[in-house]
Amino acid sequence: MAPRDKASAATAQHGYEFFGPPGAFGISFGLPLLVYLFTFACNDVSGCPAPALLSPRASSLEQIKLQVGWPQDGIRGLASWKATGALLGYYLVNLILYRVLPASHVDGTVLASGGRLKYRFNTMYSNTATLAALAAGTVAQGADFPVWTFIDENYIQLLTASIGISYAISTFVYVRSFSVKPGNKDNRELAAGGHTGNLLYDWFIGRELNPRVTIPLIGEIDIKEWCELRPGMMGWIILNCAWCARQYRNYGYVTDSIVCITAVQAVYTIDSWWNESAILTTMDITTDGFGMMLAFGDLVWVPFVYTLQTRYLSVHPQSLGPLGLMAMLSLIGTGFFIFRSANSQKNAFRTNPNDPNVSHLEFIETKTGSKLLTTGWWGVARHINYLGDWIQSWPYSLPTGLAGYQILAAGSGAEGAFVMRDGREVVPGNAKGWGMLITYFYIVYFAVLLIHRDRRDDEKCHRKYGEDWEKYKKIVRWRIIPGIY
Repeated sequence: MAPRDKASAATAQHGYEFFGPPGAFGISFGLPLLVYLFTFACNDVSGCPAPALLSPRASSLEQIKLQVGWPQDGIRGLASWKATGALLGYYLVNLILYRVLPASHVDGTVLASGGRLKYRFNTMYSNTATLAALAAGTVAQGADFPVWTFIDENYIQLLTASIGISYAISTFVYVRSFSVKPGNKDNRELAAGGHTGNLLYDWFIGRELNPRVTIPLIGEIDIKEWCELRPGMMGWIILNCAWCARQYRNYGYVTDSIVCITAVQAVYTIDSWWNESAILTTMDITTDGFGMMLAFGDLVWVPFVYTLQTRYLSVHPQSLGPLGLMAMLSLIGTGFFIFRSANSQKNAFRTNPNDPNVSHLEFIETKTGSKLLTTGWWGVARHINYLGDWIQSWPYSLPTGLAGYQILAAGSGAEGAFVMRDGREVVPGNAKGWGMLITYFYIVYFAVLLIHRDRRDDEKCHRKYGEDWEKYKKIVRWRIIPGIY
């Protein structure tokens, strides 16, 4: 079969996802603009959202640019060599820690070729070392620790650098994927739905399944697995801590709400490091190629979008109080219990079905030899872990309350205002409620993401198991939320 025919066959079998090439274009170049929009619309210059954005027809372009903190150098001011160099240095430190710290070696799942890749896992060690260094610096210098002030002062430029790096990595792995040959000794494979022949779509979705590269003095790196848990997930915690430090610099204290969000998100990320080997059974590793979709998600979307709430609270502090804090912790505890218990049960069953903890579970054995659980957590819903994951997202946004604020000049004398150390006053004003479009975005986005993942997995399993999958769906009726969806 000619290469073009093979690409056509791959497209016909798997179909385009994300609305094909138009969707790939919109996501690849639209989402970065959305992150910039969040950054400028919710700021520490005029408000969240900026007052001019609430009445754009009555505001001039210059007025809007002034209120959102648009760089004086224009578009050129969105990037800087200083921020780019600092971010690359952060990546280099991650790579060095990956190589020098102790690690466990784990075999990946069986590939289509029958081979198995080996993975080097030490994310918990390397990220703990990074956190320890940051903690030591904070103890020594407090909220003025240079890492925190640098992030605050160069946030937009760090965002631009992260977007650029995600584009660069996506292009590198796309070009390099054309060297993949069938039957190669390195177990390199193309992703089943990633070689359609459309350049833009394949660049976005990822042609190669598990691209790897050997770096001098560092050794071999599995680019996809490394990006999934290291720089972006670690960056999530770092940015949250930077916003806690900014709140302290602004007001001389940190609130229970920003500490709560930072803590529960840290628990979530640290749990993923502790259970690092569990990533090998996820769709990201076993099915999806590595392209712009995952690179941008790992390196930009996670650290910069998932920290919108703490960034908001760094300027507009909110207090939960004992009852509110207890409610948030109860929600996060419930969600985490469902998420971790379900995933642990699945991984234990896949690893050793005779384990006493899972040997009593009932299942359907498919013609492919796979076993689909029909009792336990996975008998409640086909993606019950997604429900736990979504419940965990609510305490990320709820502490921001009826979000929205305006920043007034010093001495305004507004009633009930939060007064910054520089004298400026922060009040809800006309922005009250409008900020929820930003601080509650994560809950809505995450729900859409999980539903989309469920649909993708359903199609994949139907192709793989055929009538056995349809039989399974009649036994386990619900997708994510029992009795509802």
